[in-house]
Amino acid sequence: MKIKAIIFDLDGTLIDSMGLWREVDEEFLCSRGITVPEDLFDNMPSGNSFIQTAQYFRDRFALKETNSQIMQIWTDMVAKHYASSVPLKDGVAKLLPQIKAAGLKLGLATSNSYELARSALTFNDVWDCFDAVSTGDADVLGKPYPDIFLNCARGLQLNPAECIAIEDTLTGVQSAQAAGMMTLAIYDEDSKKHHDEIGRLAHAFCLDYREIIRELRKLRVEI
Repeated sequence: MKIKAIIFDLDGTLIDSMGLWREVDEEFLCSRGITVPEDLFDNMPSGNSFIQTAQYFRDRFALKETNSQIMQIWTDMVAKHYASSVPLKDGVAKLLPQIKAAGLKLGLATSNSYELARSALTFNDVWDCFDAVSTGDADVLGKPYPDIFLNCARGLQLNPAECIAIEDTLTGVQSAQAAGMMTLAIYDEDSKKHHDEIGRLAHAFCLDYREIIRELRKLRVEI
């Protein structure tokens, strides 16, 4: 089936932000007298959408705040950074207009919130490149479930098989593949302990966006 769209994850894929979220986890838990466990995200019982992650924190650490309150606290903690300093990964600013110029659609499928996604991509002058956005603050199962990618494909009015997904995490690759999309993985240091498994599951595991472009061209995506 001819490829008609590229769907990107956000954190760790388009923007270099995973380290910031690790700092948020530590500050959030330490302010409540809780030491960050080494296995913090190793055994989440459900998906990793923004809502589900808040619920997971509530359940695991017996927090008194509601899901909405926790999500707002996290948003407040990172909002300034997303609006003013979180950069695109090298090569992204050049690649997105290339994809659009080739007549392909662009989608965003992120576990993060709509507000933060829009803020970060507006700051980096690429928000208007996207034809459909699917975020983890909607009432969907998060990654590794396929819902966020399927919602994005629906927003693009395309069959999932007409889309290539680009992801940096194991759960992200699993999500995109469960949605029926060919998946290219991009290197991010934060996912290092899963790199072997990511490499086995993804169609290709690329160190940077130069390699992503080469893989897209091998798949006859002319950009």
